[in-house]
Amino acid sequence: MANAKRPSPQTELQHARRELTRHDPLWPEQLTVLAVILLSLTLPDQLTVGPPWLLPAVEGALFVALVATTPSGHRRREPPGRRHLRIGLVSLMSAGSVASLFFLARYGINADKVNGKALLGGGAVLWLTAVLLFALWYWEMDRGGPIARAAEPDTGIDFVFPQMQEPRWARDGWLPRIPDFLYLSFVNAATFAPPESHFPITSIAKLVLSLQSLGALVTDTLIVARAVNLLG
Repeated sequence: MANAKRPSPQTELQHARRELTRHDPLWPEQLTVLAVILLSLTLPDQLTVGPPWLLPAVEGALFVALVATTPSGHRRREPPGRRHLRIGLVSLMSAGSVASLFFLARYGINADKVNGKALLGGGAVLWLTAVLLFALWYWEMDRGGPIARAAEPDTGIDFVFPQMQEPRWARDGWLPRIPDFLYLSFVNAATFAPPESHFPITSIAKLVLSLQSLGALVTDTLIVARAVNLLG
């Protein structure tokens, strides 16, 4: 009996993309990106890079392009370069958030007259923005991104989730989605450590989690603590 013909790499990739659409739709990621852009609009002028409208406008244009190229209906294949667009957009938002955190720290430490409420509000916005951004990074980083994750779910794991340790807790073909990475990001930022049931495997995952914890620590100690003292 002749051996069954193995599907071509292109067929396997198309199957992975169909699995992505079924198990990990892209709209939660898009809502997370939109939330980050909207949060950036609430920052005061002194915490923004250039004119307050400039960075959100560029991010908004990239977001529109991201939505316009979303696979839907019969067109399940992701257009070439779409993942690069996603990573570029998240990188741009992350750079803007880091710059705003620097401006906020300089304002809180060096300004002669510091408004405690403004300082606390800016710190809260940047903390929440970082939670959303790191969730996007984890979603994009784990196993090479959503499409690679759907193609080879057991290869190159960066994060371990409870459903991976106890399959009876998950449906067949379970894959982590944006809410799973949001929870990981939120707990890591709030406690400076990932949840006990979610832990990093690879060195890069440990490094990125550590960077998030460091950023949250700076925000909490230098910004929030200073604002509380001023309000007190």
